[in-house]
Amino acid sequence: MGPRWKGKGAEVKALADPISEIVRQLQSSLICANSRGLLSGTSVLLKADAELTSLLNRACFGRPRVTSEKNEQWFQLSMEEAFYLQYSLKCIKVVDQNDTELNNDVLWKHMTSRKESFPILFKAFSHLRSKNWVVRSGSQYGVDFVAYRHHPALVHSEYAVLVLSAQVGSGRLRVWSDFHCTLRLCGSVAKTLLILDIVPQQSCPTSPSCLDNYVVEEKTITRWSPEQGREKKSLI
Repeated sequence: MGPRWKGKGAEVKALADPISEIVRQLQSSLICANSRGLLSGTSVLLKADAELTSLLNRACFGRPRVTSEKNEQWFQLSMEEAFYLQYSLKCIKVVDQNDTELNNDVLWKHMTSRKESFPILFKAFSHLRSKNWVVRSGSQYGVDFVAYRHHPALVHSEYAVLVLSAQVGSGRLRVWSDFHCTLRLCGSVAKTLLILDIVPQQSCPTSPSCLDNYVVEEKTITRWSPEQGREKKSLI
């Protein structure tokens, strides 16, 4: 199942403005602005001026929050997005309510304490982002993420992503009925099911350094249609 572009000229626009270049511009702009994100529970709030707002929207990081401020916009980043910007791209610094900067180890401990599956979810998120996929929440489809080839305004999401690992037992896709329901749902919304199996080489994810020892195995699963195996010519 290939990309489904939204409207005439959408593919041309995407090719002329690749996600990799947009993220590079965002990274540079955040570093120049010495951007700091405020840790708030299971998300991080990031203040942005007009330039940063445009880049965050184009790169698909965070979701804008409505405020009364005219010249500044706040973005709400998920834990995976915030840690990716701080740890992987090194372009923001996350602070707590006391304005104290949180280093990678402290931030990692906070996020793993809030979400047991954070290590494998972040590994999957960063794996896809590093390949220049736009990654958004897949909760509305019953999966972990959905992956877009470019901005959602230009193309529909191509993959429904489930993240699995023996380290964090989720109980998903253990029986045939689970596969059947998930594949039927993916088919009804024209998405390919992508399984990211995270294989840890060590069992104690106490710091982000463990991410280097995680192996990501990619598997796409499609529903076989009997129509594909039937003869097209009529019998005599």
